[in-house]
Amino acid sequence: MLVRVVSVDGTGELRVANTGAPLDAAGVAALASLRASAKRDDEGSVGRFGVGFAAVLAVSREPRVVTHDGHGVRFSASATTAAVADLPGPATELARRAGQLPVLRLAWPVEEEPPPPGFDTEVRLPFDVEPDLTGLAAADLLLALPGLVEITVGASTVTRVDEGAGRVRVGDRAWLLARATGTLDDAEAGTQAVEQRGRRDWSLTWALPLERDGRPAPVATDVLHAPTPSEERLSLPARLVATVPLEPDRRRVRDTAAARRVLAAAGPAYLDLVRAVPAADRVRLVPVPGFPQSPTDAALREAVVAALRDGQWLPGADGDELVARRAEWLDLPDAGPLARLLAPPAGAFADPGAIDGVPRPVLDQLGMRRVGPAALADRLLPLEQPPTWWHAVYEALAPATDTVPGLLDELRALPVPLHDGRTVAGPASVVIPVDDTADLLAGLDLPGLHLADPAAAHPLLERLGATPADPASLLGLPALRDAVDRSVDDAEAGLDTAPLVRLVLGLVAGGAGERLGALALPDEHGDPARADELVLPDAAIRPLLAPDAPVGVLHPDTAGQYPREALVAAGVLDGFVLVVDDEPLGPDHDLHDEDLWWDGLDAPPARVAAVRDLDLVDDDAWAGALALLGADRDTRAAVLTDGHTRWWLRRNVVLGGRAPGHWRLPSAGDLAALYEPAPADGVDDALLRAIGVRTGLAVDGTDAAADLLDRLADPARTPDPAVVLAAYEALTDAVADGRADPAALDLPDRIRVLDGGVVPVDDVVVLDAPWLAAVLPAHELVAGGDPGTLAELLDLPLASDYVDAVLDPGPGRVVAWSALPDVIVACHTVGVPVPAGDLVVHDELTIDLRRPATGRRAVAAWPDADGRWHATDPLRALVGLLATEPERGSDDG
Repeated sequence: MLVRVVSVDGTGELRVANTGAPLDAAGVAALASLRASAKRDDEGSVGRFGVGFAAVLAVSREPRVVTHDGHGVRFSASATTAAVADLPGPATELARRAGQLPVLRLAWPVEEEPPPPGFDTEVRLPFDVEPDLTGLAAADLLLALPGLVEITVGASTVTRVDEGAGRVRVGDRAWLLARATGTLDDAEAGTQAVEQRGRRDWSLTWALPLERDGRPAPVATDVLHAPTPSEERLSLPARLVATVPLEPDRRRVRDTAAARRVLAAAGPAYLDLVRAVPAADRVRLVPVPGFPQSPTDAALREAVVAALRDGQWLPGADGDELVARRAEWLDLPDAGPLARLLAPPAGAFADPGAIDGVPRPVLDQLGMRRVGPAALADRLLPLEQPPTWWHAVYEALAPATDTVPGLLDELRALPVPLHDGRTVAGPASVVIPVDDTADLLAGLDLPGLHLADPAAAHPLLERLGATPADPASLLGLPALRDAVDRSVDDAEAGLDTAPLVRLVLGLVAGGAGERLGALALPDEHGDPARADELVLPDAAIRPLLAPDAPVGVLHPDTAGQYPREALVAAGVLDGFVLVVDDEPLGPDHDLHDEDLWWDGLDAPPARVAAVRDLDLVDDDAWAGALALLGADRDTRAAVLTDGHTRWWLRRNVVLGGRAPGHWRLPSAGDLAALYEPAPADGVDDALLRAIGVRTGLAVDGTDAAADLLDRLADPARTPDPAVVLAAYEALTDAVADGRADPAALDLPDRIRVLDGGVVPVDDVVVLDAPWLAAVLPAHELVAGGDPGTLAELLDLPLASDYVDAVLDPGPGRVVAWSALPDVIVACHTVGVPVPAGDLVVHDELTIDLRRPATGRRAVAAWPDADGRWHATDPLRALVGLLATEPERGSDDG
């Protein structure tokens, strides 16, 4: 078909030339009678003379049709008007119609230049009014009319060029075409208009515009072309040109079986169009779900989506084409590398690059199944792939874990290949080999402990809970600890625990991890025992243990096979063991009498750092045990710090068959007459002081009070008077503080007195007034501390109740205390104020003694009945005053 606009005698004329059957008499009759084309039974022809020919009147009132030899017919409004004017009947009808003529009823022969070479017939339409011809040259006419190859308007010509492989170029735009043809059956043909029923062939063409680079440029909205534009709005990405039956006004599709047949065939043809597009662009041609623009649009959408869902066209991650409804897509960002790994073994995954950015409703419409991270993990578990493949999977997954919230949680069940060829679900129970730990773990079969194949190891596994096989991490594994806890039972049952022993001792050799005392090791008889119930054959603590201590000796072969520090780290005893808990919750540290210590505290301890196994020491070995405790920095600190260790040692240590309080420090020489030095050579004073060895005369209980009284009463001892006085003061302080109960004491028959001697208790009184010492002998007096308390403790009378004397003052002079230089110097020296008031100074001073003997005695100082002091020596009076009335030493007195 050729369309031209030419100028004839200065008037524009539209000429449309075509090939096919030339115009003959039957054709002219059909045109003039406005009936169906005489060619309707010619299934090979394209034209439809008489069907729509009246449309030419919209362009021209003088149409002509010329055949290949230049002969033709002319229709003319002016000629028809002149012809009917001479006929009375038609003239009257013309007047009634206001001059509106049936132009195409009368035809006149013409003879003109023939159509251009190669064409059989040409329609020539002189324009009644010069139209806007820009639309006439629209490129889509060349697509809508398959036989049209060129449109010329003046100097402008648009041609259609077939480029092969379904591509055509119309003007400067390339299109990709997909065609389909078929034949209607009898039932379908019978639903067409009468004049069309003999034509059973149908055809359709999908036309997809292309960018300059050849990629698709999908259309947003369009109308159905049949083959010229209709008013059926479409929302498909490509244009459809189809021989669909239209209503007489050619605006809408006639809803017939014939129309439904053609529209249904558009689905498979659209699939062909999609498959002709490069794989990366195909999904862009899937219609986006939405409301159809028309009933025809709805029918086409249904046909197209069904064809795409069931067709094999979707680019697969492995390069193959997939059936969309059987395909899956990975819901992960940048999933291309992962999908290419998974596509062959794990499912029919679409190429992520082909569906990137495609809305999910489009994928759902195609029947594609989403595979999320959790489902992917389950999908991978049955696969048997080499470790390097698994490493590549982890590498592909890792980047997404940094950007997708919650992805790590969804991948918790991600499978991991093991060194023994098995695959385990989830990295949480997996150990990742590090350095030489793989050798240690080799051959070790522990329930719940899974060693990953080194070739599959990846940092992602650790982020998902896998444990790196460094010593500290391995020793913390529940599976390993469970194996250690049951190792003695396993060994007794005949199981080989040697691999476990090699692993644990290899791991703890560097000091990593906590103690694993339940590890089964052979004792000196070859029987399995817990590591923490064995001592090294040459352990420093071994000779210090009691004979009945529940501790065996490690077999010498085992002791020589492994490093000493590894055996000790595993729990075998060499010295004392320190238990440390920075957040203790209760007395649960396997310490002897720990619950008693805990219950005696005012508040729970903030930290426990205590020495274990102290109760295993032999009573005769404590001197060596203390030396061993002091030799280690940590155990020494536990002894010196207020805590369970010091508390327990004070209560239980035996030195020379006695408790620590029975002895004094070797450096406490002032106690030498009452206490012997502690028999603990090699133990320094700090440790001895910490466990309760005496540094002074402190009395911490009734038993200690009885012991000190017995020591004071021992005539074999020779303490000087100052020590005796200090001892009695310590005793009264203990009674006053409630640390000693006098009623619970069994008092000795003899007692140490002021002169250092030991006399019968019945001959002694408690000196409660210093001046009374002038009339009582020192071997009848005891003193020290509060006199009343001492009298109660020793069940003795007070000296003031025993002595009866009357002062015979004689002449003297009254002198203020503050006027006596000796008194001032003495008060300043001892740090007390000079007493207020005065005293009477005599040259001689006597008393009349009535009890315990009678007679007149000279004294240095004595108070009168009114409490005023008389003295020949004012300093003696000062001592008596301060002893009985200390408040007199103040300015208020």
